[in-house]
Amino acid sequence: MPNRKIKVAICGGGVGGLTLAVALSHSPNVEVDVYEAAQEFAEVGAGIEVAFHLRKGDEPRGLTFQKLITPGGLISFHRPQFQAVLLRHLSSSCNTYTSKRLVSYTQDTPDTLSANASISPIRLYFRDGTTATCDLLIGADGVKSTVRATMLNHKAADLRAMGKVAEADEALAAVQPKWSGTMAYRAVIPADMLRSKHPRHRVLTTPHIYLGQNSEMTVYPISRGTLINFAAFRSRYDLENSTLDGAWVQDVRREELLQDFDRWEPEVQALLDAHAMMPYQGAGAGQAIEDAFLLATLLSHPDTSLHALSRVCSVYDTVRRPFAQRVAEMSRENGILYTLNYPGLTFEEGRNKEGDLEKLREVYSRIRMNWEWAWETSVDGDVQGAIAMLEGRS
Repeated sequence: MPNRKIKVAICGGGVGGLTLAVALSHSPNVEVDVYEAAQEFAEVGAGIEVAFHLRKGDEPRGLTFQKLITPGGLISFHRPQFQAVLLRHLSSSCNTYTSKRLVSYTQDTPDTLSANASISPIRLYFRDGTTATCDLLIGADGVKSTVRATMLNHKAADLRAMGKVAEADEALAAVQPKWSGTMAYRAVIPADMLRSKHPRHRVLTTPHIYLGQNSEMTVYPISRGTLINFAAFRSRYDLENSTLDGAWVQDVRREELLQDFDRWEPEVQALLDAHAMMPYQGAGAGQAIEDAFLLATLLSHPDTSLHALSRVCSVYDTVRRPFAQRVAEMSRENGILYTLNYPGLTFEEGRNKEGDLEKLREVYSRIRMNWEWAWETSVDGDVQGAIAMLEGRS
């Protein structure tokens, strides 16, 4: 069947996976299946935001040292509501499945294909014992991605078979995600609860980042101001790239949060007091949306066929991966800056106040520089460049 549709399987029904599904589900040459491990499509808690005011908040009176106004203004979303909108806009031709936790996948090598087969199908194996097939598998299944782990294990086996032992070991070392050394307390606060106790609290209307030594808080309104997205971080950079033992996500007692931030200014304590919160997971949705836009554009291109899938993947990787890695590096650096790990900051009581203020200005400048890509670049340029590569024009 030479003109059959390309069958795309998306593993993971979060914002990234569903955005790609929506973008592809109206393409006439693509058939989409979305497999979600949970019993239902449900995100909990998280907000998505763009830019913030910066505050140093771990002193008794706090210190507002910069206001950052971003080109284009701010847009915030409540992740579960965003996900619900995506689900409503899926085409009826897009198939969705829940309770489908991927265990592994396999793909025939060229020497094992039948005489009549020119495309090697990918076979998916799920925990419930069922299987499925696809032409292209997209891993949108989170930091502990089964798709990514299986891919790297296959790569390591191939490299070892070719005698490339060191490269095989390097691939295996990347299978398990490494801990950043940072722990996050994440929650959503009802705005009315905060307003009843602190009616003029600035986060009711304006996003803020509160900076402290080895700690920071990112707080901003979502859901048309009815909820406050709250994330407080404590960092141990000596533990960066270590293996985290135990659960990655768990509920914690309120006392643990209060103990970690007990010396912060009253404005921050007000947020901790209004702590009726729901824990959540999730990050990087903005990058996932851009990934989906570029990939969907390439897969929907008239030149894309079953035989061109490897070229599509190569073009996507060439265009997208360097940028995504650079954004990840800048994100890591900003995390270090937000927790005021910066040469020359002393934090010694009664000493070097002017020097610390100057260093704080430098911190702000570095943070702003690391955000400029979001204001001065557009994914549209990447898309046009990728199309040119796919069409052989570059």
